[in-house]
Amino acid sequence: MNADRLTAYQPQALGLLRIVSGLMFLEHGSQKFLSFPAGERAGSGLAFDGPSAWAGVIELVAGLLLALGLFTRPAAFVASGTMAVAYWLAHGPRNFFPVNNGGDAAILYCFVFLYLVFAGPGAFSLDAKLRRGAA
Repeated sequence: MNADRLTAYQPQALGLLRIVSGLMFLEHGSQKFLSFPAGERAGSGLAFDGPSAWAGVIELVAGLLLALGLFTRPAAFVASGTMAVAYWLAHGPRNFFPVNNGGDAAILYCFVFLYLVFAGPGAFSLDAKLRRGAA
């Protein structure tokens, strides 16, 4: 496989990473506030009684913005910070090892979103469409 041929598709791969990560993040917020999909955390944000509810708001808003590729860098920055805080407040105190404390997804989200802060939205983004329209 020729690496140069793969490099040509880097913007599309970055765009897909952003879209899928954003949709998965959005799903966490929609479960907390819209009870969809049904599950253990369904409706948990409706009481709005603590950091988990605030995280749910960020998951909804930032997840949607990331999936659309709109305000990607600021949304990714806020989402990354939220996941860092979530890890240290909710997961880290349980156990040192992420695989044992349930925090591996929070760490992964944190660093994927941090990467998007620096890499930008990639292909298929409203940010790129707005930039082209302004030019």
